[in-house]
Formats: sequence, C-alpha cells, structure tokens
Amino acid sequence: MNTQSEHLKNLQEVRSTMERSSRFLSLSGFSGIFAGLFALLGVLVVYIYQQDFFYGKNITQGIFLDETMLSPNEVNGLIAFLFFDALFILIFALVMAVYFAMRNVRKNGLPVWDSIAKRMLVSLFIPLVTGGVFCFVLMHHHLIYLIAPSTLVFYGLSLVSASKYTLSNVRYLGIAEVILGLIAMFYTTYGLIIWAVGFGVLHVIYGLSMFGKYEKNIIQAKE
Repeated sequence: MNTQSEHLKNLQEVRSTMERSSRFLSLSGFSGIFAGLFALLGVLVVYIYQQDFFYGKNITQGIFLDETMLSPNEVNGLIAFLFFDALFILIFALVMAVYFAMRNVRKNGLPVWDSIAKRMLVSLFIPLVTGGVFCFVLMHHHLIYLIAPSTLVFYGLSLVSASKYTLSNVRYLGIAEVILGLIAMFYTTYGLIIWAVGFGVLHVIYGLSMFGKYEKNIIQAKE
C-alpha cells in the first residue's frame, strides 16, 4: 500500500515538474481583479464624458454611432479621448500583471525570464499588436463604433494564442472575450456595455477564479 502511494506521489511530482518546464505558472488572480476594476473605472469615465460630449446634440442612436452631427475637430477630440483612456487602462493592467507575476516568481523560486515566458509573450503580442494596428485603421476611417468589438476579439485571440504556454483559465477567458466581441459587432449600440462586461466583469471573475484555484490554498498553507 505504501509502495503504491509512493509511486503515485512520484508520478505527481514528475507531472508537476513537467508542467513547470512547459508552462508559465506565475500568473496571479490579483492582476485580473485589478485590471477588471480599473477597466470598469475607465468605462465609467467614458460614460461621463459621453454624457457631456453629446449633451444637446440630439443623438439618440447610441454611443458613437452617428457622427454626421459632429465637426471634424469634435470627432478627432473624441478619438483622442478614447485612445488615451484605453491606453491608460492597458498600461495599468500590464503593470499589475507584471508586478504580481514577478511576486509569484520570487515566492515560488521560478526563473524570472525563461524560454516559456518568451514564447508566451510572443504568442500574446502578435495578435495583440495586430489588433492595435487594426484599431488605428478604424480610427483613421472614423469607424469608432467598431473599435470596442475589435479590441475584445483581438484581445481574446491573443489570450487563446498565449494559453498553450500557461494556465487553461486564460484560454477560457480568451474564448469568452472573442464571443463577446463578435456579439458586439452586431449590437454596436451596446458596444460600451459589452466592452465593460468583457474587460471589466470577466476579468474580475477570472481573477477570483484564479485566486480560489491556485493562490488561496498557498496563502493558507503559509499561514
């Protein structure tokens, strides 16, 4: 009986070692929670700005759909505001992700920058950068209502692409983001709301799931 349990324990250790050598396991649920909360804050800022921007313009089709009543300067100002709002959210999310990942790396004694981390980042950034360029093209043509759905789709694709080098939760989050983005393509009037669900609510759910599945037990064990 003891021999069988020892074999099972050895197999689990081998499996854990193989997983550590083939996957980046230092992602933190806290980064997802913070990214989601900050995305919701960014959406709130856009909503307040929208109310003030469209006040008195008699635009009833929904956010950013009817630009015929806006001057070129107003359109450019709107695009600039959206760009910097999204950029600020992205920078904050990346900083949080790097900070918590580095913290987990130090706690678990894992290498900071290995081949798996490099492959994961390459897989992540190829669709992400492509999506960024695509969104710039949409901005150039003033197709603002397609930007929110496009960011969801390309972000989801980047997560799916990177998920083969990290935890499976990332793949599920990516698939959900793509689905939401495609839905938003058809219901552009609700683009901001769907964007808030994708980048805000789903990130918080993902972060809580990651924390409960991978980090909570570790924290309790150390206490």
